[in-house]
Amino acid sequence: MRIDIWSDIACPWCYIGKRRLETALAGFEHRDEVEVVWRSYELAPGAPVPPTRTSAAHLAEKYGGTPDQIAAMTRRVAETAQGEGLRYRLDDTMHVATRDAHRLLHLALETGGPRLQGDLKERLLEDYFVRALDVSDHVVLRAAASEVGLSPEEVDRVLGSDAYDEEVTADIRQASALGAGGVPFFVLDGRYGISGAQPGEVFADALRRAWADAHPPLTTLGGGAAGTASGTAGSDDGAAVCGPDGCEVPAR
Repeated sequence: MRIDIWSDIACPWCYIGKRRLETALAGFEHRDEVEVVWRSYELAPGAPVPPTRTSAAHLAEKYGGTPDQIAAMTRRVAETAQGEGLRYRLDDTMHVATRDAHRLLHLALETGGPRLQGDLKERLLEDYFVRALDVSDHVVLRAAASEVGLSPEEVDRVLGSDAYDEEVTADIRQASALGAGGVPFFVLDGRYGISGAQPGEVFADALRRAWADAHPPLTTLGGGAAGTASGTAGSDDGAAVCGPDGCEVPAR
């Protein structure tokens, strides 16, 4: 089963949603057969590089809240994150552009598959929310990529060009086509969409439903039974079978 997740590195609910999905996956019996792929989404495509103001200052301007209102809002988000084991530094994070980070996530997916991409995604989220680093800074991006095992030469090639720019744009367009009005947005096996950092039980239920849809039980045709109390597979219409305890001999 595959899960595609649209998210941004500078989205606080995306990191919370990631943790809640991971908690649900930890209790899912088929978790080793689930593949997670991260898709790009930009909350602030026009943010300056390097950043010039804090996230709190940007929110105050965007929503018109007072400093006290913005502080209360960020405090509630930080408390929710702490409930998932994440210690946010929202007072210190900057309003950043994330396109270069998304391009590196595409590099990681192409060269190392979903596992490497997932490692980089986690590192970038931690850099931004826990360490309050500037994830538009190429020095920060190189360090994160190197830490998870990406080739420094490939990282420099991507950061020094427009590589994977089209892939980032395609992800964003696909999110719009799917009706995603924001992130995080989760799509399970192309059948179930989940919007937002839902509680863990919502993810757990969706995992079970998506798995059941992808692996329906076998329907036996011809009137045969799947098994008998004696352990021998048989039928009522003379179609004899063999089982672990021997072979049936139809009565004449």
